[in-house]
Amino acid sequence: MDDLKRLSKRKLIQMILERDERIDALEARLANIERMLSWSKKDSSTSSKPPSSDIVKPPMPAPKKGVKRKAGGQPGHDRHERKRLPPEQLFAQYEYSARCCSTCAGALSKSPRAPKILQNVELVGRAFQVTEHAAMWSWCPRCRAHERADLPDGVAKSGLFGPRMKAFVAYMKGACHMSYTTIQAMLADVLSIPASTGYLAKVVDSVSVALDLPYAQLREALAGEPLLNVDETGHKDSGKRYWTWCFRAQRYTVFKIDPSRGSCVLEEVLGDTFGGVLGSDLYSAYVKYAKAHDIVTQICLAHLIRDLRYLTTLTDRVTKNYGKRVLDAVKELFKIIHRRDQMQAAAFLRALEKAKAVVIRKAKGAPMRLEARTMAERFRVHGESYFTFMTSPGVEPTNNSAERSIRHVVIDRRITQGTRGTRGQRWSERIWSTLASCAQQKRSAFDLISQAVHAQHNGLAPPSLLPA
Repeated sequence: MDDLKRLSKRKLIQMILERDERIDALEARLANIERMLSWSKKDSSTSSKPPSSDIVKPPMPAPKKGVKRKAGGQPGHDRHERKRLPPEQLFAQYEYSARCCSTCAGALSKSPRAPKILQNVELVGRAFQVTEHAAMWSWCPRCRAHERADLPDGVAKSGLFGPRMKAFVAYMKGACHMSYTTIQAMLADVLSIPASTGYLAKVVDSVSVALDLPYAQLREALAGEPLLNVDETGHKDSGKRYWTWCFRAQRYTVFKIDPSRGSCVLEEVLGDTFGGVLGSDLYSAYVKYAKAHDIVTQICLAHLIRDLRYLTTLTDRVTKNYGKRVLDAVKELFKIIHRRDQMQAAAFLRALEKAKAVVIRKAKGAPMRLEARTMAERFRVHGESYFTFMTSPGVEPTNNSAERSIRHVVIDRRITQGTRGTRGQRWSERIWSTLASCAQQKRSAFDLISQAVHAQHNGLAPPSLLPA
């Protein structure tokens, strides 16, 4: 106390100011550490990170007290039953009738009630046939020359495996993510067919060539689509970082592997003629391309929800409350979307417009905090792009369709560890596009691959992947 009395008033003020500066610096440092800690705790529910990146999954919400859900189908869900195979696929049919009444042992007459039917599927001894083609030699007694006949073009180009067998190998490689050694083991063990891994690689290369034109037709048709959803994911090629781009139209999907993640890929694939709606997340490449060509966009609302959830995990109370307010408003919007079939069109649009106004008003009313200001600025610049689906029929509010299509690619990447060279990249693009497009059109990918290989062997036009 005596020491403080000896200090002049000016020195006391200086000490207080220095301590205030130190406190302000420590508070800023603490806020930055808390921000970095919150960022490191991001998972698939609060960001665009894939679920596989979650080291520790977030805990499931506790079940309601007194309510224990049973395993299996839940009340109110439609029952799913396997459909019987059509009559043309039946090998034989057997009917069984009871000999006598189990109650009184009396004679029985035929009942009009439908019988109980069980279809039994079994593998036959050999699921393939081997055809031998011999090119015979002939001898000319006049000039004493030997002449060998030519094999038919389709047979000569086919080689050991026919079109359906090649399609089978390609399906195992592309759709089932099997390695060449696994395919080799399966053919040898199950079908007793010896084949080297080198030959299997040649088969896959020939199928890739057969799918070249159908894939090119899809690429060419993309620019004329009224709606495209786009997404991208990482890809490895010989240890180098590449990117797999996914362009999902309403009836087909195109994949492209490229070393760039920039807007130049969109320029190459879509060019400057695309005039539809582009559905995507808020990644800068999409924003740049859309701005350069004045393209209408639909920014994914699911990504927005994850970003808002992240705000609710921050320690700053003001920012946390802001995130919760906007998140609740977006959830109310989705409740209206889910009730679309229960409302008249005019009432549905009025309810959407009202919910949209609430979301924008709450999002723009941000407190003076970094994360909240960033979200408010996003709505100021891109706010209308979150609600394009309200005025454009067929446009979905999320980018889930592209993300679902890209899951097969992610699984393939984790199992196969990517590609090694340009041929592997082209094969992956073509087989992934074929599988995804056939699934959208409810076509058999195996049959289409078989037809493409058959056309290649016989010099015919390949089947189209474009929807009829």
